[in-house]
Amino acid sequence: MGGKARSVEQKAWGGRFSQPTHELVEHFTASIMVDRRLYAYDIQGSIAHCRMLAKCGIIADDEAAAIIQGLQEIKEEIDRGEFVFDVRWEDIHMHIERRLIEKIGAVGGKLHTARSRNDQVALDVRLYLRHEIQAIQQEIRQLQRTLLGLAERHLDVIMPGYTHLQRAQPIRFSHHLLAYDEMLERDHQRFTECLTRVNVLPLGAGALATTTYPIDREYVAQLLDFPAIAENSLDAVSDRDFIIECCAASALVMMHLSRLSQEITLWCSAEFGFIELSDAFATGSSIMPQKKNPDVAELVRGKTGRVYGHLQGVLTVMKGLPLAYNSDMQEDKEALFDVIDTVRACLRVIAPMLDTITLRPERLRSAAAEGFGTATDMADYLVTKGLPFRQAHEVVGRIVRYCIDQRRTLDELSLDALRTFSPLFDADVFEVIALDASVDRRRVRGGPARAVVGERIKAIRQIRGW
Repeated sequence: MGGKARSVEQKAWGGRFSQPTHELVEHFTASIMVDRRLYAYDIQGSIAHCRMLAKCGIIADDEAAAIIQGLQEIKEEIDRGEFVFDVRWEDIHMHIERRLIEKIGAVGGKLHTARSRNDQVALDVRLYLRHEIQAIQQEIRQLQRTLLGLAERHLDVIMPGYTHLQRAQPIRFSHHLLAYDEMLERDHQRFTECLTRVNVLPLGAGALATTTYPIDREYVAQLLDFPAIAENSLDAVSDRDFIIECCAASALVMMHLSRLSQEITLWCSAEFGFIELSDAFATGSSIMPQKKNPDVAELVRGKTGRVYGHLQGVLTVMKGLPLAYNSDMQEDKEALFDVIDTVRACLRVIAPMLDTITLRPERLRSAAAEGFGTATDMADYLVTKGLPFRQAHEVVGRIVRYCIDQRRTLDELSLDALRTFSPLFDADVFEVIALDASVDRRRVRGGPARAVVGERIKAIRQIRGW
């Protein structure tokens, strides 16, 4: 059989075992190459735990001082890249504890009093996520700022709105952009709500049944700025809902970024021609010299499936686990870290890409004029003349069919031609079906009229303090 056995010497759990750990098992079960990024949070939590142990008289003050000094020095070692990682020590918790004992002697072993790696890792991940969620929210805000700036600069640009990817009705380009601002605002809200469930202290739950030591969980919560404390020790060490919720919120962000990326990809194609990407945010072809490819948008679109997959993966890991902790949960971190890295990378790159696009207003406007987008306005005109909407819809439908056959647009028909379909038409119909008039009559709250969109931009800036 391949591989060899490794000594159980200095294993945190080695006392119960008479046989050394097989090398294959050490590599298979070790998580250090994944969870090493938690080191700062592990040390932060350990310092708070140590202060609590001293406050409660469980360890002496001078012991606590030595432990805290040692932990701070270990963090500096890792920061400088001097720390040696080894799969024999399994995870980041054991690496730090082992190094602490090397530095200050046996007293370092007292740090683990009244806690387990089970509540320790739950704490570390919550501290990590608390930081990352706030960073994601800042990056969402930056993208929203970019969208708002584009909307302000191009408030007078008319474009076709679509349903079924078919030209439907004319709208303002700014209105289209602000739709994504609304999506991102809900994403921001979801992360805020997720943060309330992340921000719960699990430390003190122990392995699953708390501890017999007289610990002070409220003091630790105060030191680590946790507004809430887990009320059930089993749940505290086996809950991964907060990770799943964060992955789900991230999947929704990616869905919105993917939809925006799909539109960017379409808009910069020759068939649409609505925008041109900056050379700095495009790539070329190794064989076709003329190509300018929207690789950034395409990759954002592609990475969305990656985030979806991690969400499904963590859900699958958790779906059949009995209480409390199981080693299956070790699989949550690789998925979570990649979700966070992917979302943040996409948010960071898409904002400057958008901010540097070149808009082609004339092409947007001509596209809005080409697809009979003001047909509904013509039908509404007939309604104001007393015709029921369903009959007006039929009349205008026949006019559109006629225009298609004649290869003409609605505004190219004469009044006499229109009156062959209905005597209710008068000369003022041409004002009604003009593009700008069509858009600006839609002054309903949430609509694309210039005044409405302008007011919404002002309101957003006021609400967010921009």
